Amino acid sequence: MGIRTWCDAWSVRRARAVVFVAAAIGLLVRMLIAANTSGPADVRFFQGFAKAVTVYGPVRIYEHPLPGLPVYNHPPLAGWMLLGLNEIAELGIPFGTLIRSPASIADFFCTLIVFEIVRRRRSLRTAVGCGIGVALSPVLIATSGYHGNTDAVAIAFALAAACLLTDRRSPLSAGVAAALSISVKFIPVVVIPALFVVALRAGRPMFVRFTAGFTALVALVWGPVLVTVPKNLNENVLEYTGGAYRLWGLVRFADVLGLPESFIAFLRGEGHFLFVLICVVVGVWLAWVRPGQLPGVVAVTMGLLLLLSTASGLQYLTWAAAAMFVIGFWEGVAYSCLLGWTAVLGYQGRSPVRWSETALQLGTAGWFLLAICLVRGIRRILADPPDGPPPSPAEPTSVTAPRTSHPFGSAVN
Repeated sequence: MGIRTWCDAWSVRRARAVVFVAAAIGLLVRMLIAANTSGPADVRFFQGFAKAVTVYGPVRIYEHPLPGLPVYNHPPLAGWMLLGLNEIAELGIPFGTLIRSPASIADFFCTLIVFEIVRRRRSLRTAVGCGIGVALSPVLIATSGYHGNTDAVAIAFALAAACLLTDRRSPLSAGVAAALSISVKFIPVVVIPALFVVALRAGRPMFVRFTAGFTALVALVWGPVLVTVPKNLNENVLEYTGGAYRLWGLVRFADVLGLPESFIAFLRGEGHFLFVLICVVVGVWLAWVRPGQLPGVVAVTMGLLLLLSTASGLQYLTWAAAAMFVIGFWEGVAYSCLLGWTAVLGYQGRSPVRWSETALQLGTAGWFLLAICLVRGIRRILADPPDGPPPSPAEPTSVTAPRTSHPFGSAVN
């Protein structure tokens, strides 16, 4: 029996078990890297932030200068996370390992989420391939296991919110997940309007419950900071535009082409907010015309945010890594391999913010690849049924794909 026929005859339960094992292997690999490497400068910065949070608290930290550390640009939930990690570190566990645990664990759950999203829309074997792809993605292994940061956590919650809202019909939980995504890292804010659009189109009860979950969590996490230090929060988090490095995307192209500094300053300033608005508008439009394809809409929106990003950071490559597997298997593989190579070279250099010429060239190729994948993703969303897959409370014991289907059917238009 060939591999293809063998996969066709799998039950959903068996496929889920295989993906779970892959996710566990991926988590083990990440944690081994975290436990045996010092990581980039961000590990030291986060340790400094954790100590500062212990002194000033997760709320007041925004109003205090932190000598020797970059601006504290993390949403309120990150402060509580750092407070907890610092307490655990007192037990003798190295903080450098702990700070990379949330992202690594998030990848574990993101693997399962992507599998559940894809299996409802493509063949079961495609879903297994996409789940394994997330688990073993070179981009995610590098950015979560070696770098850390909280980008992977935010993406996992954003995709979970989309899955809960459209596939699980659990608007209250979806609202909580959406609020959690922007509470640990603010970048998924671009997908929040699309989530509200889909909740609204699903009817008043769904909208009310989604809004209740979102509002309650936001009030709990953001409320104390908004009341106490609103100006500092706005300056540090809401208006943060990233570093001044010119390693990726539009800013790099402008620099290479020798465009005026005033234009580059516009890209980083007012242009930055324009690009965010474009991401929101595209996400809202896709969510309106294809509400049942919300997970794909979230994936495209996060990928578009990376494409138009005026900031440079290897950890930002996380934004589109799992998302590309939601769009399609081959898109995910191509992105993870090419940008994974970029990330590995970047982390092997003198500094993650000083890329070698090879890494810069790979990053440029990755930018164009991402653009192609997004176009394919939008076309696929528009070609899919508007209402998406029906809810399936009772799962079949086995799934047999048509003999004429492609081994990874999501890659075929």
